[in-house]
Amino acid sequence: MERSELLKKVRKIEIKAKGLSHNIFAGEYHSAFKGRGMTFSEVREYQYGDDVRDIDWNVTARQNRPYVKVYEEERELTVMLVVDVSGSKDFGALGEMKRDMMTEIAATIAFSAIENNDKVGLLLFSDKIEYFIPPKKGKKHILLIISKLLNYEAESKGTDINQALEYMTSALKKRCTAFVISDFLDEKDYYKSLSIANHKHDVIAVQVYDKREAQLPNVGLMKVADAETGAERWVDTSSRRVRQAYDRWWYERQQAMTDIMQRSNVDMAQVATDEDFVKSLMALFKRRG
Repeated sequence: MERSELLKKVRKIEIKAKGLSHNIFAGEYHSAFKGRGMTFSEVREYQYGDDVRDIDWNVTARQNRPYVKVYEEERELTVMLVVDVSGSKDFGALGEMKRDMMTEIAATIAFSAIENNDKVGLLLFSDKIEYFIPPKKGKKHILLIISKLLNYEAESKGTDINQALEYMTSALKKRCTAFVISDFLDEKDYYKSLSIANHKHDVIAVQVYDKREAQLPNVGLMKVADAETGAERWVDTSSRRVRQAYDRWWYERQQAMTDIMQRSNVDMAQVATDEDFVKSLMALFKRRG
């Protein structure tokens, strides 16, 4: 991609993402994602209903009346964007390309994070770790992340969610909030690595899919190709049996994914490429708030 074209695309996404994060997501994001803990703020006189365990006995002794310690939430978070760049991202029959939708979602989360003074990092993965940007603060850093999302060409086309989760778990020593943004077209069982990652960190899954992936159209003989393996085959979509078999495959795959998320206690949002991702993210934030 030409540098001038890249800068235009970065600027376009920046304007949209900043608008969404400032006008819509700011409050929801703040309430949905908690800080690392509570930090001491001040002492004040004891009031009816205060927890006696918060009494500051040194100040109480000096003042001859009870005082309690007041704590406030330590807000600063580390946010990791774990984004799928496998071959299947380059599909979009009924809306945006999945890659473009993933980039917009990641950018909106990133700008929401820096408005709350949080650090943001990026991990791109296929069936290998493609690229890693350590978490930092600031607009310049966010624009670097958006540029990489827009312009990065993956070295591999497969998907390995296990490897991405294991890398993130080992690379980040402190607890973070990790958004795994993917179509989750991975036939391997990633329950164990997801459970381990969510035990150490706070993992949120965002599935981006195209509705054409969920249902075959009735258009007769059609040549289909697997974007990740390159395998091609002819499918007779006019056959009701073929369409029903495909519907069943999609349903069972989605159910297996949902089961993994539930067993791992991971919150999830699902976004179709022809829909507004704002509604799905807002619903996710409100469930957590």
